[in-house]
Amino acid sequence: MTGSRIIRLRRPPVIVATEGRFVPPGVDLDAVDRRWNALCAVNPKYFDGSMLQVLGTSRNGHGGVQIHVQECSYRFYAVQRADGDWPGLDCGVRPLGVKGIAHRAVGADGRREVLVGRRSSRVAFYPGLWEFVPGGGLEPGIDPAQQVVKELDEEAGLIARSAPIAIALVADPVAFTWEVVHRLELADGAMPELGWEYDEFRFVAPDALPEPLADVARQMRALV
Repeated sequence: MTGSRIIRLRRPPVIVATEGRFVPPGVDLDAVDRRWNALCAVNPKYFDGSMLQVLGTSRNGHGGVQIHVQECSYRFYAVQRADGDWPGLDCGVRPLGVKGIAHRAVGADGRREVLVGRRSSRVAFYPGLWEFVPGGGLEPGIDPAQQVVKELDEEAGLIARSAPIAIALVADPVAFTWEVVHRLELADGAMPELGWEYDEFRFVAPDALPEPLADVARQMRALV
């Protein structure tokens, strides 16, 4: 993944799973384990669960896309981030995640606000930067629309008032991920609750996003 990319969608993506487990070829597994253990020592929030590695994407006509995936261990993803003297070990892992652009109405004149959050220092990517809320990795066996609703509840304590709508597939070269972006409708008076992933939430006008802004959020502005 060498650059950003947005594939606009008119219908939900189709997830095509390959059997077995993805292990990065040609990677020093001892180096991966040493770096993983060092990460866990600093941040106990790290958990070596299963995630979906994107093997490739293909258009399937009429505004849709197929995403080919295979299960993979999270540690192969976590060690890719450069940090201090650690340059990052690129395992070629590109996880599939979900993100939401959550709207609520303001007053009776049709104005809209979107929910953004400032990432805490305990997250792996984009600490201290603002992004759209919610977002997270797609768990194996779960539909992306279900996952983004789950993330909205877990990260902000909010419930969508209607089914989420998939609007794009976005490549994030900074966080090494592919993200299925959904539009979410919130109740007019919805108020988020802080957890460990964010230090602050705000509802803002779509043309007044706070800075510093995460690169993936900067891409997603075109979708608001």
